[in-house]
Amino acid sequence: MRRIPWPGGTLAGVVACAALALSACGAHDRVRAGAIAAGLEGRGPITFVTAIDHSGYLRKQLDTWNEDHPDERVHVVELNGGPAEQRRRLVEDAKAKSGVYAVLDLDVVWTAEFAANGWLARLPEDRLNLSGTLPAAVATGRYQGGLYAVPSSSDAGMLSYRKDLLDKAGIAAPPRTYAEMWDDCDRVRRLPEGRNVDCYLTGVDRSEDLTVSLTEAVGGAGGALLAPDGEPALDTPAARQGLEFLARSRADGRMPKDAAALDAADARRRFESGRLLFLRQWTADQDVPASEDDGASRVAGGHAVAPLPGPDGPGAAAALGGRDLAVSAFAEHKLTALDFVRFLTGQAAQRAGLMATSRPPALTELYDDPELVRRFPYLPALRTAITTARPRPAGAGYPKLSATIQDAAYGAVTGRVPVGRALSDLQNDLRH
Repeated sequence: MRRIPWPGGTLAGVVACAALALSACGAHDRVRAGAIAAGLEGRGPITFVTAIDHSGYLRKQLDTWNEDHPDERVHVVELNGGPAEQRRRLVEDAKAKSGVYAVLDLDVVWTAEFAANGWLARLPEDRLNLSGTLPAAVATGRYQGGLYAVPSSSDAGMLSYRKDLLDKAGIAAPPRTYAEMWDDCDRVRRLPEGRNVDCYLTGVDRSEDLTVSLTEAVGGAGGALLAPDGEPALDTPAARQGLEFLARSRADGRMPKDAAALDAADARRRFESGRLLFLRQWTADQDVPASEDDGASRVAGGHAVAPLPGPDGPGAAAALGGRDLAVSAFAEHKLTALDFVRFLTGQAAQRAGLMATSRPPALTELYDDPELVRRFPYLPALRTAITTARPRPAGAGYPKLSATIQDAAYGAVTGRVPVGRALSDLQNDLRH
């Protein structure tokens, strides 16, 4: 397998980038003074780049901002394509140092990469109050001691399931373990309504979803892809147990036959069509249509969300997700950009985002809001999952790291490479 030269010489250097983020609060004048001290200056129109918003939430937020800031209007660029294509376009713009995109909407695993390459402005942390944000979300915006992004949302892997079918099968609660999940599947499949329903799906296509699935499977077995010092830890019983779970689930028919060819949109479509009992999913994707033309889900109102099951119990190994907002190092109007970041990460905007898109907030207080908990009953469980979630390694070399993990895991999941050999090769690749 191919060897990958890691920037900085060692893998440990790549992953030494834990994070903090910030909530939008504090007096405006103090924030402005701190921003200028940090080298953030300039006011005027800016451009915000993000993924396509199908809900209308973002347009309402922009209208509010632009009405209040006629001389600092925000223009939005919504990127087509999946995460990989969106990241590619952001990287191209950053490498060109164009400054066209002033505020960037980043996946949490991109933030350290962009900061490491000098593409993000460092934010004035000492002038911004970081309290009130979930600690795990706060751990995504810092790189090598500096603050470079503000979490606008947080997330963790959860299990979407057909509560209607579990009820019909006499199953009172979602599964806590893999064994319980398989037993639930067998019972549902004995129902007339469950005869053609596939059991379970987590992302095993050759994409970032497979890195996430392996992170969670290995974490559920008590291990991690990397040791605390950043060295690979694939020669462990936990790593073998995790990858064997993914490979065996596909080989035994617990996953759909074409699981290795299904991306995240395909998986949602499969679940929404009623042909899947259990789906590992980000909660931010709960109400996101698989495509613009999709109609109403056939399982709307019949599904629920629970912590991920594991070998011995749930909730201890979900991967950490979410979105960060950052200011481009090349933007002309950085003070306006910073104020807009604070606006979009404030309590009102995060609450509206949750209501409109199901994107989980990063602010702790929203998980305690009775009205929101009534609307999203899974919020308490999600907060627990985020608190114990496993962050993926991050840094300038993360894209290559993830691609290497995907190559090895995909070979094992599809049966082309034995699990033991796939892990041995991956261990050697990540060491060199």
